Amino acid sequence: MSQSKATVEKEPFSWPRESETRVPYRVYLDPAVYDLEQERIYRGKTWSYLGLAAEVPNPGDFKSTFIGDTPVVLTRDKDGSLHSFVNRCAHRGAIVCRELTGNKAVHTCVYHQWAYEPSGKLVGVPFRRGLGGKGGYPADFKMEDHGLTTLRVDAMKGMVFATFDPATESLAEYLGPSMIENIERVMCRPIRVLGTTRQLMFGNWKLYSENTRDSYHGGLLHLFYPTFNIYRPMQESHTVMDARRWHNHFTVLKPTGTEGIEDYKSAKGMRVIDEKATLADPSVIEFKKDIGDRISLSIQSLFPSVVLQQILNALAVRHVVPRGPKEVELIWTFFGYEDDSEEMLTHRLKHGNLVGAAGYISMEDGEAVELVQRGIIRDEDESSFVEMGGLGAEDLDRVGSDENSIRGFWKAYREIMGFHPANTAKPAASAA
Repeated sequence: MSQSKATVEKEPFSWPRESETRVPYRVYLDPAVYDLEQERIYRGKTWSYLGLAAEVPNPGDFKSTFIGDTPVVLTRDKDGSLHSFVNRCAHRGAIVCRELTGNKAVHTCVYHQWAYEPSGKLVGVPFRRGLGGKGGYPADFKMEDHGLTTLRVDAMKGMVFATFDPATESLAEYLGPSMIENIERVMCRPIRVLGTTRQLMFGNWKLYSENTRDSYHGGLLHLFYPTFNIYRPMQESHTVMDARRWHNHFTVLKPTGTEGIEDYKSAKGMRVIDEKATLADPSVIEFKKDIGDRISLSIQSLFPSVVLQQILNALAVRHVVPRGPKEVELIWTFFGYEDDSEEMLTHRLKHGNLVGAAGYISMEDGEAVELVQRGIIRDEDESSFVEMGGLGAEDLDRVGSDENSIRGFWKAYREIMGFHPANTAKPAASAA
């Protein structure tokens, strides 16, 4: 009797010799690889996004979220400090905080009523001394020894990050000057949160991470961009990465009106752009310069889990949350500035329709992720081809004809995971 694919022992993991220009489909499919990612990336020496400080403005405010697939909570303590703890009771492992957001001076586990302060400190244990002189905990039981697992927390201009590993470099060092420059540009004034949407995609989290670093699919997949002259390949644009090439930032300047669509007409097989198409409400793509420069499109992807975006006047943070090897949740948090006029607020909310699960521009991204996941499902020994623009991961004075930032992502991934072309060690036990 032949064995099914699920029970066949996999070959030892080895990255293709071409390094970042080939990505083995196995990394999107293998549960063992996924488990190792949780250990080495999300619980390793990286900074993962938690949320915006503006989401927890008051003492006692909290937000439930995830680092990788580990449930965590971001809290604001009574002294104004920010904390994060693993959302797992120190008693029997139950989820402590079951709400997405709220305000609590004490977080109490519903199972056995262990109670914790926003810092994660244990402050209450029922029947600690037993009942009627019977039961209870030993005399040497100390509350301070049984708090929640806490994480190291830091923030950059109101974007809050955490790391599991105390030895991780500082957040500023991790991001690097070029990435901090754009964060400071976008988060240039106090912000206010406008709303949140959530989107589930049936594809691996790295497929979406690639998508946000893919500089040239925008004008091809999202025809809304070139049709209404929001983005075309010949616009002035830039690709910037940090020194290690782990993070990247795309900027596109407001079109001058001289950019043509010849590139969309010349290539065989290109989808047709309707040059006569118009919008019933042109304000949905009207760009109001409110940051002080001509940048009309900015997509910044920070390894491993967050994207900071400015698309026209739609400002948002996208949190990429793995839900297993073949699912990813995308949490969009839209924001504006506290000093926005009512007119500008209305304008931002209207521009919010450009992005998200049903956005005029970005609705195709989820479909693209799922098409890849479905296409590779039985071919984990094959690899993708990532050579557009060359073999490296250099900064460029353009956006739209390379895969440099994708190669930068895989550079970071391989370094952290220990997957080198000569590496033949299995990452973890394969699933039976």
